[in-house]
Amino acid sequence: MAALMLFQVVAASLLLYAAARDIATRLIPDGLPIAIAVAGLVSRLMIGWTEAGLSLAVGALLFVLLLPLAMRGWLGGGDVKLISAMAVGLSPHETWLFIIATVFAGGVLGVAYIVGRHLVPETRVAAGGTLLRRVLVVEAWRMRRRGPLPYAVAIAIGGLIILYSLTGI
Repeated sequence: MAALMLFQVVAASLLLYAAARDIATRLIPDGLPIAIAVAGLVSRLMIGWTEAGLSLAVGALLFVLLLPLAMRGWLGGGDVKLISAMAVGLSPHETWLFIIATVFAGGVLGVAYIVGRHLVPETRVAAGGTLLRRVLVVEAWRMRRRGPLPYAVAIAIGGLIILYSLTGI
């Protein structure tokens, strides 16, 4: 139980940070997926060597399968690393549920960006504007330019849903 809680706390915190960084800069620092993978591996090792090896293999397989998507520009490299790192801390079944939750969250995010492009008015950021207002204005500008989605937001939502479901509440 302590192993799972360790992974939940570390992964949830780092997923939220990764989503915030992706919104702000469209980059995910390499240290975040590494930290999530290490916490996940430690967590799975506390359960057993077989579980850890299986989760590590699933994470590596996901990386290999998603890498061509990143090479074509359809998914960011940081997103590939973040998804693979989360898989290291989950069982294969939990990883499958995480992928499904992330895909649905990504679909909602994509629709929000398509609709938001037409709903958010063009405005400039005032010097005294709130942080939320500034983020919305910058995101509206990115939407109109058809910039990339901050897919770490979808990954974080999918991850948080799975991590919460593991609590058994």
